[in-house]
Amino acid sequence: MRHFPPRRIVCLTEETVETLYLLGEQDRVVGVSGYAVRPPQVRREKPRVSAFVSADIPKVLALEPDLVLAFSDLQANIVADLVRAGVDVHVFNQRDVAGILAMIRMLGALVGATERAEGLVQGLEQRLAAIAAMPRPSPRPRVYFEEWDDPLISGIGWVSELIEIAGGTDVFAELRRQQAAKDRIVSAEAVREAAPDLILASWCGKKVVPARICARHGWGDIPAVRGNRIVEIKSPVILQPGPAALTDGLDAIVSALWGRDSKLPTPSS
Repeated sequence: MRHFPPRRIVCLTEETVETLYLLGEQDRVVGVSGYAVRPPQVRREKPRVSAFVSADIPKVLALEPDLVLAFSDLQANIVADLVRAGVDVHVFNQRDVAGILAMIRMLGALVGATERAEGLVQGLEQRLAAIAAMPRPSPRPRVYFEEWDDPLISGIGWVSELIEIAGGTDVFAELRRQQAAKDRIVSAEAVREAAPDLILASWCGKKVVPARICARHGWGDIPAVRGNRIVEIKSPVILQPGPAALTDGLDAIVSALWGRDSKLPTPSS
């Protein structure tokens, strides 16, 4: 039997888990992605049923979900298996800041928490606007965000936008609308020519090794390398298209650009 709002939800990515907790709807969550770490208690409260491009379908079905939440074409094979098994699935596809906020609103509507979702979104919007309006020195620092190291992949849409909100300039901003990682591959020479003042790196779940970045051929003359301005941002706070990116992820970018003592506005929601 299906219920509305759904009583039993399985989340195959982290951002919908965090959003449901922020909305106070965590009791509906019966299964999560193995990458779900926000809030911290989710790791001990909820069974893990999936990686990112694979899932334990029998385990998901055993949870008898009213709804499964997935993300993007990268989970299309999982979604197809679940649909064939008769499960209701909603696939989000947000790739920019506006999409993240729309996801929160839609998820709120799906669980009957429209007003709380709107309050959360408005608080995030106000904080984003306040950070974007903070006075910064000119010119803006040039930033290269590295999502992967072999091949070199630049930042996806929401990451590029957050760099600009934080007061930087993404040196590969023209690639932000490319959804597929393969379409955001850049050459080592292109990074050298871009001459970023700051390198931010988040290697999609593996530890960043700044020494390897510094050792790349010809990169010694890049201002960020010369000035030892290579900063890792942990994947869970920047590469998940959800609240984490708009809060802790953005804060990490601001800190890397302007120092840890930057006075950031607090969320108003």
